[in-house]
Amino acid sequence: MNAVQQGEGEGGAIELGFGPGKRTKCESEITICGDTHGQYYDLLNIFELNGLPSITNPYLFNGDFVDRGSFSVEVILTLFGFKLLYPEHFHLLRGNHETDNMNQMYGFEGEVKAKYTAQMFQLFSEVFQWLPLTQCINNKVLVMHGGLFSEDGVTLDDIRKIDRNRQPPDSGPMCDLLWSDPQPQDGRSISKRGVSCQFGPDVTERFLEQNKLQYIVRSHEVKAEGYEVTHSGKCITVFSAPNYCDQMGNKGAYIHLRGSDLKPEFHQFTAVPHPDVKPMAYANSLMQMGMM
Repeated sequence: MNAVQQGEGEGGAIELGFGPGKRTKCESEITICGDTHGQYYDLLNIFELNGLPSITNPYLFNGDFVDRGSFSVEVILTLFGFKLLYPEHFHLLRGNHETDNMNQMYGFEGEVKAKYTAQMFQLFSEVFQWLPLTQCINNKVLVMHGGLFSEDGVTLDDIRKIDRNRQPPDSGPMCDLLWSDPQPQDGRSISKRGVSCQFGPDVTERFLEQNKLQYIVRSHEVKAEGYEVTHSGKCITVFSAPNYCDQMGNKGAYIHLRGSDLKPEFHQFTAVPHPDVKPMAYANSLMQMGMM
């Protein structure tokens, strides 16, 4: 499996996939969702609003399926189930929370051990390591969880060559794809997260020009409206966990990409009720204290 799809789009079809040279045609529309973070009932609401996944209703979920929300097991099993049902029309990208160290701190490991076994968590960890880091749609739009790179010059071929079957390193292209964030000013700066970097509109422009792309779609940051368009329309953030951690009050959003021009259409939604289990219920005790 490759991290980036190869192949030109044809007609109005959306094309994306994993195998080298393999093309997956998804009719004329695909829905991109951002972080869901264990908010299972909000995930179900997305499917209520936008329709269940199918061959004619393809989805791409852009990482951070688990942690923080306390229904992460239900979220990831649902997503994996749809991946098995529609392997060429339902796509999952890795986020920074599909990693062992984050799962140990923010709840997923504890939740899996409480609901299943330690061996079950090891199986999840193994699968997470094989999730692709990026998806390229019609050779025009690149989707990743975090963002762009700490250095210029990274190409799609470089991304294809990343050895992703591992826990991510603390620096380098794999780390950046999972962790970086955009900033309004040109250039790069130290990340507020303490890992990777923040990248400006000039960085985005150079990357897109070098790789002959139109824009990028990323997630990784909660946004009040569920999405944000920056860098002159060339960097789009989408976040699909409304009222994040039951306290942020934000909307969620998902994006439709349609036709050959892949013009994004944004759809917002609000949180729905869930059973009385607090976020971070299975997290490291120090993390739980931070949520209070």
